[in-house]
Amino acid sequence: MLNKTVIGERNNGFDVLYHNMKHGHVSTKELADFIRERATIEEAYSRSMTKLAKSASNYSQLGTFAPVWDVFKSSSEKLASCHLELVRKLQELIKEVQKYGDEQLKAHKKTKEEVSGTLEAMQNIQNITQALQKAKENYNSKCVEQERLKKEGATQREIDKAAVKSKKATDTYKLYVEKYAAAKSDFEQKMTETAQVNLFSICKANTIICTVSALLTYNFPRSLEKENTVSKLNKSVPNLHSWL
Repeated sequence: MLNKTVIGERNNGFDVLYHNMKHGHVSTKELADFIRERATIEEAYSRSMTKLAKSASNYSQLGTFAPVWDVFKSSSEKLASCHLELVRKLQELIKEVQKYGDEQLKAHKKTKEEVSGTLEAMQNIQNITQALQKAKENYNSKCVEQERLKKEGATQREIDKAAVKSKKATDTYKLYVEKYAAAKSDFEQKMTETAQVNLFSICKANTIICTVSALLTYNFPRSLEKENTVSKLNKSVPNLHSWL
């Protein structure tokens, strides 16, 4: 049996799947544009750090703060290198996202006609569900009416007339129960096929999400750099004191 999450509330799961396929290309473009902007910012930061590192060489390498200038120059160069590496990774991610977007657009065009049967099945089961509910309400109403006439001592003609209506309501209700069962089976089968069409897209999207997650946790070797920086400065402290 198809997962209720896929079918959706009131059998509108297809609308969600189709919407995702239809608007996936737009979402992909937005993501690529954002990553591109992030890469531009990271590249600018890397260049600024490189420039700053070079400027550290212009200051006096003699005197009390000579070790400090060495540390700043080294740390700035490392940061510039790390951010430049992140730019490279972001550019690779942009290509991957764009490729995914192109594949999704092609898949949407290809499956647009293929999923039309699922749309018809969805509309069919929604219509039958409404009709089934009305038939059930009518059936209950006719049964209650028939029992009421019997209890109130109505004429046999009135009771027979109510029985005919009750029988008709029962037959109609049974008919829609059978129609609903058939429509439900058809809808679940077509929804399964449609969900499979979207499976590749979901797997690819998950790969991209994992890549983005890895980049977000790519916090550079800052903790190590901090330790090295502090270590260098601490080692230079005795020298500083000797110069003072």
